[in-house]
Amino acid sequence: MTMNPLRNPDTMAVVLSCEHGGNHVPPEFEHLFKEASSALNSHRGWDAGALALFKAMKGAGVHYGQFEETTRLLIDLNRSLNRRTLFSEFSGGLSPREKKEVINRFYEPFRKVFKESIDDLLGQSGFIFHVSVHSFTPVFKGEIRNADVGLLYNPAFGREKELAHEWRSIINRLMPGFKVRMNYPYLGKTDGHVAALRKSLNSSVYAGIELEMNQKYAGNRDIISQLAGTFHELILPK
Repeated sequence: MTMNPLRNPDTMAVVLSCEHGGNHVPPEFEHLFKEASSALNSHRGWDAGALALFKAMKGAGVHYGQFEETTRLLIDLNRSLNRRTLFSEFSGGLSPREKKEVINRFYEPFRKVFKESIDDLLGQSGFIFHVSVHSFTPVFKGEIRNADVGLLYNPAFGREKELAHEWRSIINRLMPGFKVRMNYPYLGKTDGHVAALRKSLNSSVYAGIELEMNQKYAGNRDIISQLAGTFHELILPK
């Protein structure tokens, strides 16, 4: 039986990211969002509760963590540069030069620093387990999302399926009644920060899971603490 790298801390490193941790608008771009207060404070502007969860998870066993609080409505760090949704309707009217400046100031540094940190850790450990921390709106287009948490992964990429299912088992045990769904409310293999890292790293050295918490728990310290505890149960050696 192949040893789970998460059971051997000498051969793996755990990293966290939170791409949508806030809805901050840099002062020089405030003019773009004069009529956008509703969008900024909704699930479109940020992932409510995600940064608090990220900080609760960033404890024992985590080697590196990185987050961003600039609103995704300026530029979405969880989209590839060629995606139509990289810029929103509020920032999409920027000139090509201005868009390039936004990319160079916010997008490229986030992606570059995170990848460089992974590369440094790979030189020491040999395996990276990455969790990208997000949250989802409880109601979307009038439909109630039927989950408390989602674990998003690519079932065809290395150990991701195994790790996601092990994490679900831990949540089921430690948080009975908490509904966990796999690849919900989004598919784990679609475009995003994790998907980009899969393309540049071999499955033998990288596994990435996107954690999606229902935003109805944003501000619920007990739930956030418990969910972070399931993560620590997963990554810490037994």
